[in-house]
Amino acid sequence: MCQNWYFNLSIINVELYYFWHRLMIIGYARVSTQDQQTLRQIDQLKEFGCERIYEEKASGTKRDRVELVRMMDALREGDVVIITELSRLSRSVKDLFEIVDRIHNIGADIKSLKESWIDTTTPQGKLLFTIFAGISQFERDLIRQRTMEGLQAARARGRNGGRPPKDESKIKLALKMYDSKVCSISQILEATGISKTTLYRYIRQRICG
Repeated sequence: MCQNWYFNLSIINVELYYFWHRLMIIGYARVSTQDQQTLRQIDQLKEFGCERIYEEKASGTKRDRVELVRMMDALREGDVVIITELSRLSRSVKDLFEIVDRIHNIGADIKSLKESWIDTTTPQGKLLFTIFAGISQFERDLIRQRTMEGLQAARARGRNGGRPPKDESKIKLALKMYDSKVCSISQILEATGISKTTLYRYIRQRICG
């Protein structure tokens, strides 16, 4: 019941956004011949009010995404791209941010039906995505730096490779989202993948010093 209420409220928000900005709601689906959820994915996009749906036929071997290119060429300022979940748009964080940057440069927005924290049609959503993008870039830079330092240390010891360093970027992202005051606890847990117990433990550690 709560999920249906939230889903219906999201539809109302997007429809209001559509009314005031005269935008087009565009769906993007990425499917394969083995995908048993194809029709459900398309149905979700239609139910949400997508006026046009670009359906990518992914074989798993080709990297060309013709429909994504067509969608980008057709996007106009004020349009909103709807996806059912992030995995349908991108398989990597780097690719995700590149695509979203291109959408934003056009003046359009993006919303995921599954990941509620991906919604740039609202100021809160834009802020949350900016925080996530910044932390992810920091994470990539930190991993690159630590990898280089680890390889240099391994060479100095006469070894090749070594154990990867512990990564706490998800904790940092969760705390950033918590401090922003625009994210609910459930949104933080969904975006970072950490447990509620872990989040509250780090919050208490900061308070207690």
